[in-house]
Amino acid sequence: MGRIKKQKPLIIPLFIPHAGCPHQCAFCNQKVIAGQKAGKISLKAVRRQIDQFLTYPSGKRETVQISFYGGNFLGLEPESIRALLDEACRFIEKGKAESIRFSTRPDTISRETLKLISSYPIRTVELGVQSMDDRVLEQARRGHTALDTKNALLLLKETPYDIGLQIMTGLPGDNEASTLLTAQKLAEFSPAFVRIYPALVLKDSLLARWYETGKFHPLTLDEAIHRVKTLYLFFQERAIPVIRMGLQASDTLEADQNVLAGPYHPAFGHLVLSSIYLDKASELLKKNPGLTGTATFCVRLQNISRMRGQNNRNIKILKKRFRLDSIDVIPDDGMAADDIRLAEREPL
Repeated sequence: MGRIKKQKPLIIPLFIPHAGCPHQCAFCNQKVIAGQKAGKISLKAVRRQIDQFLTYPSGKRETVQISFYGGNFLGLEPESIRALLDEACRFIEKGKAESIRFSTRPDTISRETLKLISSYPIRTVELGVQSMDDRVLEQARRGHTALDTKNALLLLKETPYDIGLQIMTGLPGDNEASTLLTAQKLAEFSPAFVRIYPALVLKDSLLARWYETGKFHPLTLDEAIHRVKTLYLFFQERAIPVIRMGLQASDTLEADQNVLAGPYHPAFGHLVLSSIYLDKASELLKKNPGLTGTATFCVRLQNISRMRGQNNRNIKILKKRFRLDSIDVIPDDGMAADDIRLAEREPL
């Protein structure tokens, strides 16, 4: 099967909470994350969800991708894997979707499982890596090692699939050095994209019991922003896209007592990017120590809110830090995507 043309697809997410998982990791509660109960997968429900999603207005659809999340896809029984893929293919054959993606554990990638799915129009395989530190993996009760992840990636690199990797920072035994080492080891495989999640204490998880007994202390929001920012910049320097930072907000996730502790924020990714812009703006002002009164920054239009920060937090910090009366942020779409510059002052 040749590589399908790369475009940013419209993703139809189908959650299969805990399906195919051999055990529950210390941090996991897919019922809370996905908003669904774990249980047998109904093909009728899959068909209904896809049909329903296709009725939603979504603007111009260049490509549509049917996606299986929330479980361990290749850990399912072979007949279940085929049945789900066959169901997705019905929509592809009708021209309503183009390809399939799924998430799975590294220890389910083998020549046998890859052969099983080789005839299907799969474009993307996401691996829940979490860490490349065996000590962290063991404490998180992952049930696989960093070597399992390396072997899985070596096999996947022989396929035409786009490879996505999921990293979790702030797990028991994890620290900044461990997280960065994970990033370094994974970057060697040049993944198509990365997702970064700070560990949260979810209701009914093993981490919840450890948190309640004082055995586990999650990252604070500021600590998580700093750590994820470091990872984002690391991957950015290597032209590896980070497509998500933090769990996607949902009514179930935000319900009372579902997130017991940890750095959850519905706009976590925005906070990370705003922190990056604060750093960039600070560096520019440091290089212009004689600047007084008003400073004007130029960014692309879609980055104005990131530059200003949530509730103008960046503006307030910069004014106080550099003793400025005011700070303006104006659009300049002729700039590079993530660039920022100080506007030159007109002569008096």
